[in-house]
Amino acid sequence: MYHFIAIAGTNSFPSTNRQLINYISNHFHQRAQIDVFDLSQIEPFCKDDLATLPDDVEALQKLILESDGVIIATPEYDHAAPAVLLNALEWLSIGAKPLVDKPVLVTGASYGTLGTSRAQSQLRQVLNAPELMAAIMPSSEFYLSHSLDAFDDKGNLKSAEVVERLEALFNDFLTYVTVQSTLTSQRRYKILEANATKW
Repeated sequence: MYHFIAIAGTNSFPSTNRQLINYISNHFHQRAQIDVFDLSQIEPFCKDDLATLPDDVEALQKLILESDGVIIATPEYDHAAPAVLLNALEWLSIGAKPLVDKPVLVTGASYGTLGTSRAQSQLRQVLNAPELMAAIMPSSEFYLSHSLDAFDDKGNLKSAEVVERLEALFNDFLTYVTVQSTLTSQRRYKILEANATKW
């Protein structure tokens, strides 16, 4: 069984992205172990003080390194991913480089119609940065629109069509993780390249 780390890109607890990531973790528990990591305790990134990583950052890096992939649900604020999520990615761009070649599935939920489409586009760009080089699953958009009305009082998605679409996406992600796990020849060189990148 695959083991994934799931991240809701928010420090807000009444968040539909947190609901989405918890739903994914629960709904697919028989097909994969999906552990949810809370970003709310990670401290602000400071490039001037990198001698010792904070404990929460080290824990997240270790969890990602030991996992088979990462699932992210991002909110959208001002057409962009939230600062708390980008902050975590800045921490992940140093140290052990845990996202290099790591399969990543990007999702998101929003109150409006577009379902975090702009934030997901930006997030993909960041994950593709030379310090991160995540293996983002292509053609894998999942936008949960009108998310305030999407869940019932037990945290389950109401729409059978949305559930079917999410299940199809998860099936593809499992296949993608399987394929990606065989593409390891360049990883050592990518890590060297990531460590050598200076802005």
